[in-house]
Amino acid sequence: MATFPKDFIWGAATSSYQIEGAAYEDGRGLSIWDTFCKTPGKVANGDTGDVANDHYHRYLEDIALMKELGLKSYRFSFAWPRMFPNGDGVREERGFAFYDRLIDALLEAGIEPLATLYHWDLPQTLQDKGGWTNREIVKAFADYSTAVVEHFGDRVKKWTPINEPWVVSWLGYGIGIHAPGVKDRKSAFAAAHHTVLAHVASTNAMRAVRSDILTGPVLNQTNFRADDMNDPVQRHAYEVSDAHLNTFWMDAFMKGKYPQILLDEFGDELGEVIKPGDLESATVKNDFIGINYYFDNFIHASKGEPMQWHSIAGLFELDIDEAAPGDLTDMGWPQTPEGIRDLLMRWHKEYGSALPDLYITENGAAFDEGISEDGKCHDQRRVNYLQAHLAALAEAIAEGAPLKGYYEWSLMDNFEWALGYEKRFGIVHVDFDTQKRTIKDSGYWYKDVIANNGADV
Repeated sequence: MATFPKDFIWGAATSSYQIEGAAYEDGRGLSIWDTFCKTPGKVANGDTGDVANDHYHRYLEDIALMKELGLKSYRFSFAWPRMFPNGDGVREERGFAFYDRLIDALLEAGIEPLATLYHWDLPQTLQDKGGWTNREIVKAFADYSTAVVEHFGDRVKKWTPINEPWVVSWLGYGIGIHAPGVKDRKSAFAAAHHTVLAHVASTNAMRAVRSDILTGPVLNQTNFRADDMNDPVQRHAYEVSDAHLNTFWMDAFMKGKYPQILLDEFGDELGEVIKPGDLESATVKNDFIGINYYFDNFIHASKGEPMQWHSIAGLFELDIDEAAPGDLTDMGWPQTPEGIRDLLMRWHKEYGSALPDLYITENGAAFDEGISEDGKCHDQRRVNYLQAHLAALAEAIAEGAPLKGYYEWSLMDNFEWALGYEKRFGIVHVDFDTQKRTIKDSGYWYKDVIANNGADV
């Protein structure tokens, strides 16, 4: 029987562009995802987030679902262009008013908000100036952070500046499969460094406004597993991969430096954007670290041509893929629940008492089960996935990992970025033609988990 702390926080997560819709209402400005979606060939089926889940109009219905599920907390993100259409100091009060309504309704329902300031929907006007590759983004983000916390900090007490900075920098500016669609390794390194600086600037800006809030980064992380760590080529691939995705941000925030292997390999590109004092400031104290975990990556000996991802990124010439024995999710990802335990234990062992509280801020799986003839959605595969991962988390807690909460991804099926509406991660099914919501079997299972504080996992 699993054991979770009495005050363990059970939640679910979404993001603004993936669910809100109302893309052209109430003064909202264009985001890079609006532009990307309108670019032919970038998003599956030509899908867009113009309507998405229509959460902008249906948020009360969605909060009622959260309450029915028994969620203790809800992780959402603010849409920067909804509040500052041009990414400057000119406010759109109707955007602020929407989030007032959302937050007040959450609190009335007894659900704690965990707010993300940036989940990838950058105002297009800032991208026109270089976006995350332009160092000026740091000040713009700090100013945005100040304004948002000044307005909402009386009610929202937990904040994360940037969701998955690796995705922001590498999928957006390195290989271009996410907005803004740039394919340039140098640009990706610049964006990555600027997310570090922006996290620091945002954290300091928020704390200058409210001393009673808690803040921390949200990082997507994984374990890399090589076939043969005695093979020097595979070991090198492992070290570069781990530094590139995991320790770039962990070392910056915890040690005030970047992994040496990246400086050795890519110093000409990365070193060009680092200014004196940058990394010394990166060790701003975080109250917690959010980890988004889905699956482990596997390193194999090269079969010839490197995979496109790494060919474009130019990181190294070995195959890395997600291929592993066992069932895959609809994303083609392996199910490696032991990895979520191993990742938490890695940081617990490496940092000990210096490690802040940890939260799993995203974890979930895409499976395509639809509505059956009985009007229900039977998604046992998702139940199995979640159960295995929660059991692994219980093991990590028992071994001392300072894990304080878990946010399932996602509350609802939604717009899955470049994959459009093809992949369904939700524990609530959404019919995108009618906007009808139906709690899946996994949702009811999670409701029982919450009610029993994970005792039945």
